[in-house]
Amino acid sequence: MRLADFIEAHPQRILDDAVEFAITQAPDGAQLSVKRLRNDIPLILREIVADLRSPQSPAQQRAKAHGRAPASTGPESAASSHGRSRADDGFGVNQMIAEYRALRASVLRLWAAQEALAAGSIDDMIRFNEAIDQAVAESLLEFSRTVESWRNVFLGALGHDLRGPLTAVVGTAEFLVDRTKDTPNARLAERILSGGLQLSRLVDGLLDYSKSTLGAGMTLQRSACDLGQAVAEEVELLRATLHDAPIRLQVDGDTCGHFDDARLREAVHNLVTNAAKYGEAGAEIGVTVTGDGDHACIEVSNAGDPLCTEALNALFDPLRRGSRAANQGEHTSLGLGLFIVREIASAHGGDVRAKVDEGRTVFAIMLPRGADVPRTRRHARTAYA
Repeated sequence: MRLADFIEAHPQRILDDAVEFAITQAPDGAQLSVKRLRNDIPLILREIVADLRSPQSPAQQRAKAHGRAPASTGPESAASSHGRSRADDGFGVNQMIAEYRALRASVLRLWAAQEALAAGSIDDMIRFNEAIDQAVAESLLEFSRTVESWRNVFLGALGHDLRGPLTAVVGTAEFLVDRTKDTPNARLAERILSGGLQLSRLVDGLLDYSKSTLGAGMTLQRSACDLGQAVAEEVELLRATLHDAPIRLQVDGDTCGHFDDARLREAVHNLVTNAAKYGEAGAEIGVTVTGDGDHACIEVSNAGDPLCTEALNALFDPLRRGSRAANQGEHTSLGLGLFIVREIASAHGGDVRAKVDEGRTVFAIMLPRGADVPRTRRHARTAYA
């Protein structure tokens, strides 16, 4: 009897044996859901039988053996549904893989015990293992997507719940700073305020990250503004806090447009502080704003040991940090600064790139001007020491 016929002829026997085997082979501490197994295994087996009876080319065979069969354009597969339900139920990936091991072992053991090897048996076993491998790949993909989604929901909820208490802390700290000015406690009040503001930035970063990864995107408040002026104001604030990092600002051309200047100031803040942390200690940080045609560009550059372009652009991925140790304290970074820069640029319809130019690391944000707004043509170059 061919394997597909055997599976169809003995569904209950295979199901009972697979469930029993899964229970005995489950990882320590795992709580297998027998009801879930009995619901999902017949559906997965039905798809495997259909696969065994379908023609297959050598190229399709190789792809499926590696779990790379083309994605189905029809309804969701039973394996994908099983992977998502396992993640929703809070099970671990090792437990889910154990279930497939149980199913594979049960089917082959029962078939071998009842049927003598005949023509086509070896091919059936190969095809069956390929189908199981593909089902595992589909389950893992959906399992990972679901776990990632729940993680992002958790981060968003955490950021939201922390924002209220932090607002109270920062407000109280600002009050204390005003009341303790020119007193022995002034420094302590300023330290509390600084810590509260730093935590607020971390929480805002978590909220931006969770919104972006959950598909909500970043909300912009666009208005007609002069980007060069907005960046100049942010640089002045940065100079007041980054005493050991000289910052040179240069504005060239028409930098007026339709932007969310607050968000772009945040992007400049992230890039400059990142340059101060990972660039050469005490070296000048360059900030350039240029306007040309329908676009404006912000560049932040610093000296230091250069990374390759591929490694630099990978830093825009969330929860990534530079491979070099920071030359300043970096104990509270979540690795979201450059990710947020990318999301701000993307929300404006632009992009951000990193490169190494003449020994300096350069991060460049290219922005379309947006809606047509009155512009003051400035072709003279303005340099700020």
